Amino acid sequence: MKTSKLYSIVISLIVALGGFLLGFDSAVISGATPFYKVSFNLDTGSWLIGFSVGSIILGAILGNIIAGKLADRYGRKKILIFTAALFAYCAAGTALSHNVIFFISARIVGGVGVGMAILIAPMYIAEIAPRKLRGTLVTFNQLNIVLGISIAYFSNYFIQQNIIDPDLKWRWMLGVGLIPAVLYFVTLFFVPRSPRWLMQKALIDEALVVLKKVNGEEVAQQEFKEIKASLNKDINSEKASFREVLSKKMKTVLIIGLGIAFFQQITGINAIFYYAPMIFEMAGGGKDAAFMQAIIIGLTNVVMTIVAMFLIDRLGRKPLLIIGAIGITFSLFITGFSFGNAKYTLDDKALEQIKTEIGTTIHPDKAQTVYDDLGKLKGKVYKGEVIFFEEVKAEIGQENYNLYKELILKYSINIKSIWVLVGLIMYVASFAISLGPVMWALLSEIFPNKLRGLAISIVGFWNSIVSFSVASVFPMELEHLGSATTFYLFAGFGFLTLLFVLKFVPETKGKSLEEIESLLVGK
Repeated sequence: MKTSKLYSIVISLIVALGGFLLGFDSAVISGATPFYKVSFNLDTGSWLIGFSVGSIILGAILGNIIAGKLADRYGRKKILIFTAALFAYCAAGTALSHNVIFFISARIVGGVGVGMAILIAPMYIAEIAPRKLRGTLVTFNQLNIVLGISIAYFSNYFIQQNIIDPDLKWRWMLGVGLIPAVLYFVTLFFVPRSPRWLMQKALIDEALVVLKKVNGEEVAQQEFKEIKASLNKDINSEKASFREVLSKKMKTVLIIGLGIAFFQQITGINAIFYYAPMIFEMAGGGKDAAFMQAIIIGLTNVVMTIVAMFLIDRLGRKPLLIIGAIGITFSLFITGFSFGNAKYTLDDKALEQIKTEIGTTIHPDKAQTVYDDLGKLKGKVYKGEVIFFEEVKAEIGQENYNLYKELILKYSINIKSIWVLVGLIMYVASFAISLGPVMWALLSEIFPNKLRGLAISIVGFWNSIVSFSVASVFPMELEHLGSATTFYLFAGFGFLTLLFVLKFVPETKGKSLEEIESLLVGK
């Protein structure tokens, strides 16, 4: 039994490396954005910045659409190998881009891999894992996602400190993702095919061999009988269809799946991960401090995801979601309140510091002009960054605004920045023990065997649409609504998440996939 347990863990870790790549690609862009926007001459707060960041999710939407069908037709293993190749192309393609169009296209291709991996990896793990370990092993994927995010922040900080050329900074940040992508591609050849998929394809002997390896002889026979009984119910219908997924008997599980997928993203998690350094710079820190604070966020994410792994099969799915939703709401309110009480002013000291930094490290020829233009705002006190920066832009022009906004912000803001950091640490911690790992565990459990691939694709498609929308509009929200309003909106959705979980989400801890199907869908 110990051997089979170890085998399950090793296989799950290999498959979950796709989660690492997903997390790395999601977070590494946060460090690259401030530099490639200059290389590609993109306006600060423009839709194109948000689109270039969110374009990977656009690709993920396509990946979500095709993932289930491809996984059901060709097998989970083959499609995961394909995703590894897409991850490798994304890393190389973005790093070598010389215009924003090619950059976005490479991100979209990588996103297709993201969309497939984020659905198929936990699906595969759920189908191969022993029931007593299923919740924990499925969260391996989420753990690897957060490890990827954290390593991306460390990598970005290292490159920020050691590479001088801004154009090379972002290319190295994105290009290092090629290494884990190649490793994933190679190791996937050593994992078995899913036993449930094998039985669907009538490859009974191979399925039984895999079940014995992960469960031991006695439990394997029991699992084999349960899977066979579940598949026999669908013997007259060989292929899953959208009509069946959307049928009346699936109403309950669709409400749960679509609802939890919506709230996982609408509370703003990808906005935080994709733009963490930008947010911390808006709280008055310089680039180095912002990159370091992003590392703290990444480490918090890792630690709390590990905590969730230990609790998900002990405390249960629903209690973790409740605790997390309360924490998300409270922490986002703290962050919004901190930004809402910030003040912005340009005094003599601030103007001199801005002039000196521009003159010594950026563009000496522009230092005096920017100083004179900003001097027209000297002594004015602003209670919101939107009005403040509208006047800054009017005085110094769009080009200089793109170049120096972060610098001007650094020396003009008066804010209790520690509360922004505390709020975001609490937010990430709350997400990491709840909506992060628990959503994927639930999705891999609540759908019937026959419909699981297609149903998870539909829900994942919806999740990606919400994620793309949030990530793409976030820079424009900050620019036009302001930080406080943006985080208050996220906090409001956090409260709605709590209400949804209390009313709709069931507990699935300790139940077999077939028992959950019987409970939610019926015989």
